[in-house]
Parts: sequence; structure tokens; C-alpha cells
Amino acid sequence: MKLPLYQIDAFTNMSFTGNPACVVPLDEWLSYDVLLNIAKENAVSETAFFVDKGDKIHLRWFTPELEMDLCGHATIAASHCLKRILNYERDEIVFETLSGDLTVKLNNDLYEMNFPLRLPYAVDLPELIRKSLNIRPKEVLKSMDYLLVYESESDVKNIKIDKYFFNQINLGTAGVIVTAKGNDCDFVSRFFTPQASILEDPVTGSSHCSLVPFWASRLNKNRLKAKQLSERGGELFCEQKGDRVVICGKAKTYSIGHLWTV
Repeated sequence: MKLPLYQIDAFTNMSFTGNPACVVPLDEWLSYDVLLNIAKENAVSETAFFVDKGDKIHLRWFTPELEMDLCGHATIAASHCLKRILNYERDEIVFETLSGDLTVKLNNDLYEMNFPLRLPYAVDLPELIRKSLNIRPKEVLKSMDYLLVYESESDVKNIKIDKYFFNQINLGTAGVIVTAKGNDCDFVSRFFTPQASILEDPVTGSSHCSLVPFWASRLNKNRLKAKQLSERGGELFCEQKGDRVVICGKAKTYSIGHLWTV
């Protein structure tokens, strides 16, 4: 079986930056095992698969290890594939996902994603996470992911993870966010996933479902500019709207090709 395969860098407009995602449009769903094996073979943090159902696009996200319930950068990649490559004509894309219906609009060169808000609450720092970190956070919160708040952008840049302890943590599909107020933006972050083939995610849209309400409250503003300080790096433009979070970013096509499955 020959399938189209697109690799798209999300949260950037330059190649070799942002977060790379693969996008595979399908006429009908393949088995879970085939989808997972394709994601393993692609070897990026997320592969997005979608089936056009007419009024909605059924969208699923797979890491090399498992299916996820929410992914921002692969949603932008799928939207970019639909709008810029496949010439999808509707102004608004409605994705049917495990996290409910998600809408995406293209506004000039920004993809505007409407995602659920995940308000973090204060918790204690688990011992294994504490042992994994070279710098201790000043605050610890949690929603889906753990959210660790630091004193400065420099602290976030200098975080090092001890994988011996970190990979003993079992968070399921969740991860660990480290964040601080930014020097030339509202806030910065990094995102780490224990027991994953890719330890640090380059740019993480879904983490901003928690980061945005936290920093909106802390900075007393609803519109926020964020940067993720991974090696590849990326920019996000965000807004809190009630119980929803609008997360915006750019995208750039890296490659167009095909894959073959048995």
C-alpha cells in the first residue's frame, strides 16, 4: 500500500527549527498496530493521521510508543498539510479527536488552534522528579503534566535531566514542563517525557493548555507570547478565552513523499 507522507516543521517558518511532525492522510483507518509501526518508522515525536469525513476531519496522533489524546504541533502540521498542500477549501478545519472537536483557522501565516484549558494546581514534588533535576523549582503544579516553575529563563535553559532517575517515573502519556518568565517574551518553557524515545520535545503545543492559564493569572494578561527553549526552539502566540486556550503558530513544509506498507 502506497501512502502520502509529509514532514512539516511546526511553530516555526524556518527549516531545521520548530517541532517536526509527519502527516499521513488516509482514505480509511488502518489497524492500531500499523499506525504505531508507521510512527515508529518515522522516528519523530508525533505522526498525525487523518481521515476526511466531509464536515469534520478525524485526526489521531501517535508517538513511536503510543497513541496520544492531544498534540499541538502535529495538529498544526496536519492543518498546514490540508490548507497549503491539499488545498482544503473550508475557512475553519474541525478536527474530531480523543480530546473532542478542535478547530483550527489559518490567519495570514498563523494557524490558530482552539484547545481545552487545563488549569494546574499546586502539588508536592515527587521524589524521582526531584532526583532527576539539577536545579530545584520554586513552585510545583500539575494538571495533565507536572509544571515546574523556576526563578529565571537562565534556570530553564540550564536544566539537565538525570535519565537514570527520570526514566523510572511512570506518567503515562504525561510529561514534565519547566517554565519561567521570559526575558524577551512573556514566558519560556521546556518539556520532557520519561520513558520516551525522544526525551525533550522541541515545541509542545499541548503543554500550553496549562502554561497559558498559569501565566495569564500570574502576569494578569490574557494574550501571551511564549518561546520553547529546546535546541530547535519555537514560538507560540497564545490567548486564554474562558475555558479554552487559543494557541497559534507558523509551519513550514520540509519534505513530501510516500511510504509503503504491507
